[in-house]
Amino acid sequence: MLKISRSEKLLQSMCEEVASDGEVAQLFVLKNKQGMQVTLMDIGATWLSCELLVDDDFREILLGVNTFSEHCAQQAYLGATIGRYANRIHKGQFTIGTQQYQLDLNQQGNTLHGGTLGFDKLRWQVKSVSEQEVIFTLLSKDGDQGFPGTLNAQVRYHLSADNSLTIEYQARVDKACPVNLTNHAYFNLDGSCPGQNCLTHKMKINADQYAPVDNSGIPLGVFSKVENSSFDFRAYKNIGADFMADAEQKKVAGYDHSFILNRSSSTLNENVVEVVSSDEKVRLCVSTTQPSVHLYTGNYLSGIVNPAGVEYQNQAGFALEAQFLADAPNHPEWPLGDPILYPGELYQQKTLFSLHF
Repeated sequence: MLKISRSEKLLQSMCEEVASDGEVAQLFVLKNKQGMQVTLMDIGATWLSCELLVDDDFREILLGVNTFSEHCAQQAYLGATIGRYANRIHKGQFTIGTQQYQLDLNQQGNTLHGGTLGFDKLRWQVKSVSEQEVIFTLLSKDGDQGFPGTLNAQVRYHLSADNSLTIEYQARVDKACPVNLTNHAYFNLDGSCPGQNCLTHKMKINADQYAPVDNSGIPLGVFSKVENSSFDFRAYKNIGADFMADAEQKKVAGYDHSFILNRSSSTLNENVVEVVSSDEKVRLCVSTTQPSVHLYTGNYLSGIVNPAGVEYQNQAGFALEAQFLADAPNHPEWPLGDPILYPGELYQQKTLFSLHF
């Protein structure tokens, strides 16, 4: 007999408290016939839950919390849509043309994930809903967290019959502005249970280079080869095999680094990351139009109360954030595309999470 699914619980528990605007959150559940179900929330256009039918029971593979107040209290960006600019911008400063901009600073003197009131904190509007798809939109006004221009953003979640969740991002601006949208879901393919960590998962990343960082997570400006380093995931290995094995990881308490992806084209036709659960019953494949994937091994998750009422430990899950590199607006020499969106242009990126179980 199937237990009550987490999505059913969240539909009640997440809506028992009101948000800062005095209204409760809106939740949506996407399902397919293969036993996969995805729960989404309008606050932060958040991916709250991803359940798979494994051994005739639901397995929750995303980290999360039970109540809206717990969701607001956590500072790990669990499942949220990140913007205007995902990852870090050094000192919150960048220049476009002759104009220098100063952003809100919210981590170690830098701007992280769009600032104190980033897109993860805001209520997105619901443009359309169907059994397989939800589209959220957001209007970010000129000067929001210090960013120039008005930005109109859209995030589309689509669940397919073959157990793939596509997240598609679009944005337009009326002034030139850095734009870098991503999702910050944390995965544990063994199930997000108390005591689980992600270090026994096997991972493969199609990348020959990664971006070393300083002690605050800002890229140093040069790329390093993964060969003969703890960052070599070109063949499957346990995430924990070389965990904290060198000074580069010790700067940021583990993996918190972007990998520059190898691929023949910026399409969704090739997997850039593959991950297998420790019991080998679940495999996650990621493809993206973005130039890099940021691997974060949940190095500061300790203290967040999980759905079982027990605190998560560090490394309870991993995030795979498809994006432009951190601080890219200050590195026009990087050959990875322009992170500045100009009026008249359409920002459009897709990331595909395919589950096999």
